[in-house]
Amino acid sequence: MDPGQAARQAAAIHGTDFSKIPEFKDITAESITQHVLAINSNCPDERTKFIFQRLVNHMHDFVRETSLTTEEWMAALDFLKATGKKCTDLRHEFILLSDTLGVSSLVTATNNPKPPGCTEGTVLGPFFEEDAHDFHFGESIASEGKGHYMYVEGMVRNTKGEPISGAIIDTWESDGDGIYDNQYEVRDGPDCRGRLVSEASGKYAFRAVVPVPYGIPSDGPVAQLMGVLGRHIYRPGHLHFQIQAPGYETLITALYFEGDPYLTSDAVFGVRNSLVVKTELVNDSALAQSRGFPDPSKPHVLLKQDFVLPTIEEVKALKGP
Repeated sequence: MDPGQAARQAAAIHGTDFSKIPEFKDITAESITQHVLAINSNCPDERTKFIFQRLVNHMHDFVRETSLTTEEWMAALDFLKATGKKCTDLRHEFILLSDTLGVSSLVTATNNPKPPGCTEGTVLGPFFEEDAHDFHFGESIASEGKGHYMYVEGMVRNTKGEPISGAIIDTWESDGDGIYDNQYEVRDGPDCRGRLVSEASGKYAFRAVVPVPYGIPSDGPVAQLMGVLGRHIYRPGHLHFQIQAPGYETLITALYFEGDPYLTSDAVFGVRNSLVVKTELVNDSALAQSRGFPDPSKPHVLLKQDFVLPTIEEVKALKGP
């Protein structure tokens, strides 16, 4: 049997329908982009086809514009391989890569238009977990000894100023050493993270610790890339929030603290001016005791912040048809 006949028999077994596949034979640096676009044109989903059309165009243009060498391309592939190897169930190195290149922040900004007065969103980050414990009003999301005391309170409301009752509030933060619970080698359970529900008045409150600036994980390829680019790996201290309520757009955001020197060079481009907050230092032991702090003789930081959520319909109106 000649090779051509053998190949046709194999194709018949594969079930490949060549009548629907654009033909190409002579692949050159000038023609390859159009050939790739043509063979991808059978994608049945128009949105997916459009995305990959633009991706292929931009990637091929990038190769031509930079005269990318084989060695540089292989280094990039090895970097992506190393990034994948660093991922675990509790660590997503590709999210970190997206964050440090500003892509996460850009996607968040372009996909989350909000009416005036609403709380701005920002990046989710790589340390969110689904296993947070449920807490009641005023309870602590952090175990004792995790950092300087902080009391957080405020209201969840809509654009009309009305309270949103029953909003599910996920919150998480690094501890006083700048480390998240899922970064420790031994993790007995969630700490410095929790889930609570806004009251009928829309109010919420919980105890936490003061988050401090920290570096992104320094043992992975993303941190190595930051070094190659001459950048530092640090983020300003911040407190994460994810707030959900029926009929309202989910809010993913974080609060940053006035005076933090890293506000203007956040490694993941997450800071928004509207999310930088002032705090108050409280030295009232009676008030500390009423707020439930185990050692009321210690001062605590008071953080007050209201969150304003738009309805799903309000956001749809901004996005248009």
